[in-house]
Amino acid sequence: MAIQLYNTLTRKKEAFVPLEEGKVKMYVCGPTVYNYIHIGNARPAIVFDTVRRYLEYRGYDVKYVSNFTDVDDKLIRAANQLGEEVPTIADRFIHAYFEDVTALGCKKADVHPRVMENMDIIIDFISQLIEKGFAYESAGDVYFRTRKFDDYGKLSHQSIDDLQVGARIEVGDRKQDDLDFALWKSAKEGEIYWESPWGLGRPGWHIECSAMAKKYLGETIDIHAGGQDLTFPHHENEIAQSEALSGKLFSRYWMHNGYINIDNEKMSKSLGNFVLVHDIIKKHNPQVLRFFMLSVHYRNPINYSEELLESTRAAFERLTTSYQNLKHRKEASTDLTDNNQEWLDKIAEAQQQFIEAMDDDFNTAKAISVLFDLSKLANYYLLEKNTAVAVIDAFTKQFEDLFHVLGLTMEKEEMLDEEIDALIEKRIQARKDRDFQLSDQIRDQLKEMNIILEDTPQGTRWKRG
Repeated sequence: MAIQLYNTLTRKKEAFVPLEEGKVKMYVCGPTVYNYIHIGNARPAIVFDTVRRYLEYRGYDVKYVSNFTDVDDKLIRAANQLGEEVPTIADRFIHAYFEDVTALGCKKADVHPRVMENMDIIIDFISQLIEKGFAYESAGDVYFRTRKFDDYGKLSHQSIDDLQVGARIEVGDRKQDDLDFALWKSAKEGEIYWESPWGLGRPGWHIECSAMAKKYLGETIDIHAGGQDLTFPHHENEIAQSEALSGKLFSRYWMHNGYINIDNEKMSKSLGNFVLVHDIIKKHNPQVLRFFMLSVHYRNPINYSEELLESTRAAFERLTTSYQNLKHRKEASTDLTDNNQEWLDKIAEAQQQFIEAMDDDFNTAKAISVLFDLSKLANYYLLEKNTAVAVIDAFTKQFEDLFHVLGLTMEKEEMLDEEIDALIEKRIQARKDRDFQLSDQIRDQLKEMNIILEDTPQGTRWKRG
C-alpha cells in the first residue's frame, strides 16, 4: 500500500508517488536566525524530520534541504540593537539552532543553504523573471507582477479578487500594483547590501527558497513543507516565482503542520507567551518534548503547557522502562518456551500496525498508541515463567527500529548530580509539608532513573544503582 499524504494544494489525501522511483526531493523552510528558536519553530523541525525518517524507513533515498534565512529585516534590527554585524548574529544563532534541534533528535539536512552564500543564483533568478516579463525594476527595487501569473492563489485557495480587498501599499512602496511583492529591496542607509543590476540591495524574503530549491533539487520537487503560517503569502509566492520561470509544476505535494498554543492561547509576541526551546531543554529531557510534539497529528493544533509536558514525561518513561526491563531479562533468559512463533507473530503484527498508521498521512499519534500496545505486550511476555532470547531480541529490535523512525531513543536519561540534589531537596520539603504523595512520586521518579535513596538520621543520601 502506498503512503497517503494530505496535499495542501488539492486539500485531500493522495497516494505519494515520487518523480523518480525510490527517490524523494524534499524542501523544508527553515528559520530566520536572529534569535533562539521558539517552540513553534521546533514543531516543523521535528515533524518533517520524522517524515524524512519514515520515508527512509520505507526504503526511499531522501534528499532533504532546509534553508536558513540569514539576512532580512529582523536580522538587521537585531544587529542594530546589539551593535554587531548581520553575519555575526546569523552565525551565532545558526550554531544555537543546531544545538537545539540536535538535542531534539533532528538529523541535519543534506544541505542547509544560506541566503548570503547563494546571492548570485538569487540575482540570476530575478533577472530571468524580468526578462520573461514577470518582474520589473522600480527605483532600485524589483517586484513580481502577481496578476501576470494566472494560477496565483491556488495553494491558499484564494482568488485575486479576494486578495485585492485586503491588499495595501506600504509607505515607500514603488509598486505598479498593490498585489505585487518584492523580489529585491534597495539598501537603506547603514543596511547590509550586495551589488546587483538594479543597484545595492538585498533579496526579498520569498525569492530565496525558490532559488535555492531550484539549485539543490531542480525545477520540480516532490515535497515542499513548512508551518501552516507559511501557506500564504510565502509558499504562494514561491509557487508564482518558480512556475513563472520554469513553466513547470514547482512541487507535487505541499505539507503544512498546525499551530502551537501556549496554555490554550495562540503563541504570539503581543501576548508575550513565546517559549524558547533553548529554555525548555534546560529543564526537561528534549526527547520528552519531541515525544510530546509527535503525540498529536502534525496537521492538528497542539497545546503546550508545563503540566502536559510533565504527563508526557511519565508516558514516555513507561515505554523506556519496558525496553529496559526487556534488556535486563535477556541476561537470565533461556530458549525454553515452545510458543516463540506466537509471540514473534504478535510483534510483527505490531510493526505492521505502526506502518499502517504512518502510511496514513504520517499519523504519529496513532503510531505512538501502537508503541504502547507493543509495550503492554512486552510486559505480559515478561510475566511468562520461561522466556526466550529470540523473542526478547525481537521485542527490543522492534522498539529500537520504531523509536528510531520517530527520532527517539530508548536509553534512560542520565541525570546530573545537581539535578538529583535539587529533586532530593524538593522531596525533603514535601515531607516537611506532609505532602507524602509528592515525596513518593519523587522517590519513584529517581528510582526509575536508577537513583537509590537512603533516608538516614543524618539526612537523605543517594547513589546510582
